[in-house]
Amino acid sequence: MKLVAFTVRNYRSIVEAYKLSLDNYTVLVGPNNEGKSNLLKAVVLSLNLLTSPETSEGKDPFSCNGLKDIKSSGVFGVFQVSGNRGSPTHGGFQMIMRGMVERRKRSIERRLNGPITQGFSQPMLSASNIHFELSERTRAISHGGIGLIHQLVREIGLAEAIDRGVQVLKIHLPYHESDHVLNLAYNAICEGRCLEDIELRRNDEVFLDALGTQRIPDPTTAGDFCRRFRCRGPIDRLQDAFDEARRVVWAKQPEAFFAQATIDMDGHLVATAGECKQGMDIAYDGTWGYHPLLVSLANTGEVLRVVNRPGNRPSHEGAAAECDRAIALCRRAGFRKILLRGDTDFSQSEHLDRWDADGVQFHFGYDATTNLKEIADNLPKTAWKKLVRPPRWEARTGERRRPDKIKQEIVCKREFEVLKLKSEEVAEFAYQPTKCKKTYRMIAIRKNISVEKGEKRLFDEIRYFFYITNDHPSTPAEVVFSANDRCNQENLIEQLSNGVRAFRAPVDNLFSNWAYMTMTALAWNLKAWWALRLPEDGRWAEKHRKEKQTVLKMEFRRFVNYLVRIPCQILRSGGRLIYRLLNWTPWLGVFRRLASELEC
Repeated sequence: MKLVAFTVRNYRSIVEAYKLSLDNYTVLVGPNNEGKSNLLKAVVLSLNLLTSPETSEGKDPFSCNGLKDIKSSGVFGVFQVSGNRGSPTHGGFQMIMRGMVERRKRSIERRLNGPITQGFSQPMLSASNIHFELSERTRAISHGGIGLIHQLVREIGLAEAIDRGVQVLKIHLPYHESDHVLNLAYNAICEGRCLEDIELRRNDEVFLDALGTQRIPDPTTAGDFCRRFRCRGPIDRLQDAFDEARRVVWAKQPEAFFAQATIDMDGHLVATAGECKQGMDIAYDGTWGYHPLLVSLANTGEVLRVVNRPGNRPSHEGAAAECDRAIALCRRAGFRKILLRGDTDFSQSEHLDRWDADGVQFHFGYDATTNLKEIADNLPKTAWKKLVRPPRWEARTGERRRPDKIKQEIVCKREFEVLKLKSEEVAEFAYQPTKCKKTYRMIAIRKNISVEKGEKRLFDEIRYFFYITNDHPSTPAEVVFSANDRCNQENLIEQLSNGVRAFRAPVDNLFSNWAYMTMTALAWNLKAWWALRLPEDGRWAEKHRKEKQTVLKMEFRRFVNYLVRIPCQILRSGGRLIYRLLNWTPWLGVFRRLASELEC
């Protein structure tokens, strides 16, 4: 069959190209962005479908979405391609994309897993005669995943919510409040470690084109914007704007997502070497700086609230008010149960009755006071049960030989005094705190600890740990494990400190640094929302659900490496901003699923 003419209607940038004649050699002439490449893509798409026995959906290729009235007539082979203008996600295009991805995947697998053909006479890294040239037409960025994040921001209405809720600029010349907030968040996502790294993005013309902007605020302007926050009110409204967008993401989750919201709280010391930063103070351990409070959602790892405080303030200060805000947010979103968790600093007994009456459950650590130890000592032996903790992980392979414990050998040889846990027992009793009018469950853990020096066992020591709760259906062991799971928030604090680098104090006072922490921590929330927007339905629902949880639990750096640092060519065609992927990664399938979900 010889192709002599074809017609294209409503495909990408082409409205209609009617019966274009073809000869042995056909030349397409026209200015840039007129659709020459799209004509060729239409031909390739149709020929691929005509020669394929079936589409990826298992249907006749002539009936797939986006392709209609393909006609062939003897030796002439005249055909017509029609589709939704500007919609690159129809079946044929998806089939071509899958083919390209599979070819790149096979290519890298052959290089990494196939036989070595380079030879062994010289080192593998043998590139030579290297020259550098400046590309005239090809324009690319290393962090191509920023485009998908920006599309997510647009879909959930985050920029609009910020501009509605936060008015700290009298006039917009030219930046709006959302531009400044996203500038700081995107800097962290693109591996910026400080305000000065914004200058790298600001001088990258392709990065600016990728976000559709002429310019972005420079580091000095970004710092000045943080200093516009001179009191608590605008910062609270900024976090309320984040919550507005957050609820849009939550609304798209399955029903099981709303079974229970687990809210964790903790404090963290942010040290600073500055001597003139207003609001800083000296902490209990001699650290100069600030003591921000973090309230987070354990289900997804999202940051719900950040409250900056002087370094000498207690951990629980202001925590009850922020918990009330988080509870109200989760209730409006549709969560059926609310659970609060915190360590001993957060067992705020004056609020327990109020939370209990409001139907909120809590698992709080409680100080091991003298009266509680006496009660535990006087419990009958039958009240104590052995606490069996679940294994930390499940081995997927056979048992392997464990290496020698070098640290333990050194400790034993030098006769350092060490504590070793021998056993744990759990019991419970009713207890009414002084500031409460109700009685609650007090869970006690008795730890038998051996004090050893070298190979000698000196004596045994009993230590008590207590947890207060209004959770009656759970067993004492389940309450203990839930309270211990709160420790995972320490991993979140580590990510915010050294991954996103939000827990820093680069500006000059308490409120401006609070604003900086809040805006930079948005980068972590964007990662969580990225994962939550992944669809988990269809034939591969279980696989997609596991991928979604994996992305949610990813460290920030790993997320950036796999799903943001994707080299992309940036170009415009037919009024569309195109990110052309230049490389294959193992997570490209997950990336493409979200791109399809966001229709980009």
